[in-house]
Amino acid sequence: MTPVHLRPDLAAVAAAVPTGARVLDIGCGDGQLLAWLRDTKAVEGRGIELDPNDVAAAVGRGLAVVQGDADTDLADYPDAAFDVVILSNTLQAMQRPAVVLRELVRIGRCAVVSFPNFGHWRVRAMLALTGQMPVTRSLPISWHETPNIHFCTIADFEALAVAMGLTVQGRTALSAGKPVALWPNLLGDTGVFVLRR
Repeated sequence: MTPVHLRPDLAAVAAAVPTGARVLDIGCGDGQLLAWLRDTKAVEGRGIELDPNDVAAAVGRGLAVVQGDADTDLADYPDAAFDVVILSNTLQAMQRPAVVLRELVRIGRCAVVSFPNFGHWRVRAMLALTGQMPVTRSLPISWHETPNIHFCTIADFEALAVAMGLTVQGRTALSAGKPVALWPNLLGDTGVFVLRR
């Protein structure tokens, strides 16, 4: 079943979540993905979100979402408490991405992580040709306003996962919402990884 009502990166994340799974969505925003997973895949979902307005919106959807900070609050969750832990388009805003990744695979049996690919050809071209930080579809906010503090490429992320001893169980690169098989680090604007300890 293809998630047709989700952003393409969220659809790729949702495709990696098994039906009936226990899911923790970290940085869940207004709960769009969790609500879709609950309604379509019968997941038992929980969420953690920093923005109080998004928490209120998610709770308004009938979701179990608490306000919290992934940089500091993940240590409170027990080992293997969830089947899947999701970190969608949030890793680049974390203070300590490697620590957060370690927590994801501790809390869940697997982790699904998506992020904008700073190695995409448009990003490279914009930086090379203009000498300025790029603004693209997957990186739409100017450098001085963005919450992103740790940009990475698909190759960077995969190298970090390997260095941490994590198993990359799946990898998808997206370009304008469609999967890219050839040269993912150059042609993909978004990376989606499934990781295990």
